Amino acid sequence: MKKVLSLIAAIALSCASAFAQETWTCPNPECGHEGNTGKFCSECGTPRPAADGQEAPAAQKQNLENAYAKSDFVPGDEIFFDDDFAGEKLGEFPSRWDLIEGYAEVATIQGRKVIAFTDDGYGIVIPLMKEARTFLPDVFTLEFDLYLDRYEDGEGHNTIITFLNPEQVDWNDGECGEVNFYYRPDGSSTIYWWLMKPDKENNVDGQKDLGLNPDYSDYSPKDNPLKEGDWNHFAFSFNKRAFKGYINGQRVINIPIALAPRSFWIKHTGTYKYSCVSNVRIAKGAVPLYDRLSSDGRIVSYGITFETGKATLKPESMTEIARIAKLMAEHPELNFEVQGHCDNTGSDKVNDPLSQKRAEAVVAALVAQGIDSGRLSAVGKGSKVPVADNSTDEGRAKNRRVEFVKK
Repeated sequence: MKKVLSLIAAIALSCASAFAQETWTCPNPECGHEGNTGKFCSECGTPRPAADGQEAPAAQKQNLENAYAKSDFVPGDEIFFDDDFAGEKLGEFPSRWDLIEGYAEVATIQGRKVIAFTDDGYGIVIPLMKEARTFLPDVFTLEFDLYLDRYEDGEGHNTIITFLNPEQVDWNDGECGEVNFYYRPDGSSTIYWWLMKPDKENNVDGQKDLGLNPDYSDYSPKDNPLKEGDWNHFAFSFNKRAFKGYINGQRVINIPIALAPRSFWIKHTGTYKYSCVSNVRIAKGAVPLYDRLSSDGRIVSYGITFETGKATLKPESMTEIARIAKLMAEHPELNFEVQGHCDNTGSDKVNDPLSQKRAEAVVAALVAQGIDSGRLSAVGKGSKVPVADNSTDEGRAKNRRVEFVKK
């Protein structure tokens, strides 16, 4: 019996050795490194593809993270509007918004509270601000989530962000630009845009087709950032004159010179069962990482986010993590204590271990990017070190953060 077991062990060891030495090519189209022998690509970290030649779910997730890492979106540093509608009553109009046209109410989609356009999908809403038409600064970022799923019995739908500038007195209530995301029942989609030039006489426009349906001949899903049957993260940045737009971290709009938007509203048209937006955030500024570190001795990041109640990094977090990894690679003298911080929602019994696990998850992600683990330590601070008032949505948003403190 011992001889049989020894033989089985020897065969298993031999097979494992042969498997480890068998080379394979990285399936990540952005890498393609050849000659890998382990479970992960030695160049970019993408997992080895499944044996049948089909990409494993882990590899798909890694490729998505790689796409995020190539984004240049930097969330603003000072959050001045953040609404996840969590405290709102279902069926009521959300308290921090104003209605311009149509109808909207708080609803729940896929476990999230949202502002939903339930009157045949039509409505126009604007954040309720003290300065109603001039609340956007010279440098800002705007983010929100949109759920996408096919609804073949209905029509397509448009989610439109209209930007305004009060200097445009002669043009349709001050409109100075628009981004229109059109999603069709067959799964294909197009994003259109136009923005006024600073001379207020000319504008720049364009469009990009994004095909979710591989059988739709006019559209290619190859570089499509959209996720079907899931939440999609839309983001826009403006830096004094340059306007950029992103879907799930991938840049889809890049306009070098445009008139500064001073406010915006969200418009929705089209009969659709998921006519809604969620997690709207507006922030001021976007300071480069090293500048933040030089002035404060720490980097406070709001671009690293997690699944609710978990230590699971959202894919869009890889944008900021890749930047931190790049900074550390360029400055080998830098070592960081990675701190996880929560707001005061929930008890210390929950927040303390959760913040620790989240800090550890960030460290692990940086190590996966090639950073020596000896340069990093993880500390969970729970809700014990707030930087803002926990009684407001914006305050709680500022307190939910990851800090990289120079050691």
